[in-house]
Amino acid sequence: MSAGETGSPSRRLFSGLAWISPWLVGFLVFLAFPLLLSFRYSLTDYSILESPLPIGLENYRQLLDDPTFWKVMWNTAVYAIFTVGLGTVLAILLASLLNRDIPGIGIFRTAIFVPTLVPLVAAAMVWMWLFNGELGLINAGLRPLFTVVNAALGTDFRGPAWLEEAAWNMPALVIMSLWMVGRAVVIYLAALQGVPQDMYEASAIDGMGRARRFWHVTLPMISPVILFNVIIAIIDAWQVFAVPYVMTRGIGGPEKAMYFYSHYLYDNAFLFGPRMGYACALAWVQLAIVLCLTGLTFWVSRRYVFYRS
Repeated sequence: MSAGETGSPSRRLFSGLAWISPWLVGFLVFLAFPLLLSFRYSLTDYSILESPLPIGLENYRQLLDDPTFWKVMWNTAVYAIFTVGLGTVLAILLASLLNRDIPGIGIFRTAIFVPTLVPLVAAAMVWMWLFNGELGLINAGLRPLFTVVNAALGTDFRGPAWLEEAAWNMPALVIMSLWMVGRAVVIYLAALQGVPQDMYEASAIDGMGRARRFWHVTLPMISPVILFNVIIAIIDAWQVFAVPYVMTRGIGGPEKAMYFYSHYLYDNAFLFGPRMGYACALAWVQLAIVLCLTGLTFWVSRRYVFYRS
């Protein structure tokens, strides 16, 4: 037996703590302490330049009467519903298409993943040009369709002003989010390649077609991975900030249609006063929302997620 195994329990405990001490220090300094400090500030009126003034739950009560708070809540919820739902479906379908042994498949897999490597600010600038109502490539590509529709209906529709009209802001952001599903596709692809082939063979012997095999074999077998990706997508959606901030130059777009929760939190923390106490209250509400949605997802998953024994 080694010396470490024959030492006293207290010595082994000390050795273990010494090995993980860098992580413990990082956790306490960069996560636990700021978390507790932000909760303390959420119970105060704090402008950074002056000492915090305790006000109890006043910041949380103000949230209920804040119309901007409900606006960003609605915008973020709508964005999350569409991006999580459509993104999950698209990622699974793309992974299924890429899960084939054909010449050149590596090129297509790389093409799907590469957009996730582009910095968000750079991607936002590119998509601002693509969404340009007059010169953007999206409207240029759709122009033949608009021509047919205009001829049939007698209209003069030249394409949506994606970033200039409030009604088109949310569809534009959702479309851009679907362009960056490569990370989820790679995870789904790895899960698909881990599905036992004998299950497909058995289902084929039972007379199942491709669609039924996908629904009754493939999806149940990769359901734990779907659960993981859905939770990550929910967290990402409720923290969306960089892309709409860059696209709207920090003002939230027309009628605040692209004004999201994290953007409002940032404005309160660094622009409106600043109101750091109110921003901390917003942050804790955001954390509570994400935890509730994650818990709800786990609760629902008990009926639809299957784990291998």
